[in-house]
Amino acid sequence: MQIAGHLAIVTGGGSGLGAATARHLATQGAEVAILDHDLDRAQAVAAEIGGHACKVDVSDDQAVAAAVTQVVRAAQGALRIAVNCAGIADAARVVGRDGTPSTALFARVIRVNLIGSFNVMAHAMAEMHKLDPLKGGERGVVVNTSSAAWQDGQVGQAAYAASKGGIAAMSLPVARDQAKFGIRCVAIAPGLFRTPMMEALPEEITAAITANIPFPARLGDPAEFALMVAQIIENPYLNGTTIRLDGATRLPAR
Repeated sequence: MQIAGHLAIVTGGGSGLGAATARHLATQGAEVAILDHDLDRAQAVAAEIGGHACKVDVSDDQAVAAAVTQVVRAAQGALRIAVNCAGIADAARVVGRDGTPSTALFARVIRVNLIGSFNVMAHAMAEMHKLDPLKGGERGVVVNTSSAAWQDGQVGQAAYAASKGGIAAMSLPVARDQAKFGIRCVAIAPGLFRTPMMEALPEEITAAITANIPFPARLGDPAEFALMVAQIIENPYLNGTTIRLDGATRLPAR
């Protein structure tokens, strides 16, 4: 599917991987709507690319439904692209030093990362169902963000790995579910990328992290994530799978 001329929703588009994706899709001719919990950041990126911005908590199904309706009404193009980049990386051991289980944190991470991605995906797909198919029968594509941690989860990442593993695991059943509507579902599992969270780390920690990346021996550039999103959108035979984007790294236990 060509990117130009269509409406693309990008969650978490106010920063990091989402912002890079929003910018790249805009340069390729998409009309971009950014859904983010931080409205100021979303508006800043939207103003830069001539897009739309909407404040939303992706874990709130009704809020997502309202946001999708809002941007579809405001847009010129048809909603055929949805990219889920919103997420949190809260970490904790299963049982803390004080003996307290981290159940509340686990539930929150699952709610934002996994259920939030499902909420946006489901409401975006509902809009795609209303559209006429393009040449080849395609109506739309959803790209979800998993993580290398879904396979290589580190100590303290039980919640994060579970949420990202859920995103990876649902790619195939969702693709099968939506096949008759001509809607594809693919996930990207990024490794270690140069995002605001990583840039805040001390240089010595960043150096230790990049030492585990075979090639290129550096943090990923968010623009490379955005390029993968575009490649998924444009390649109609990519469907129902999860693509690791990590420079061949495998995360150590700690």
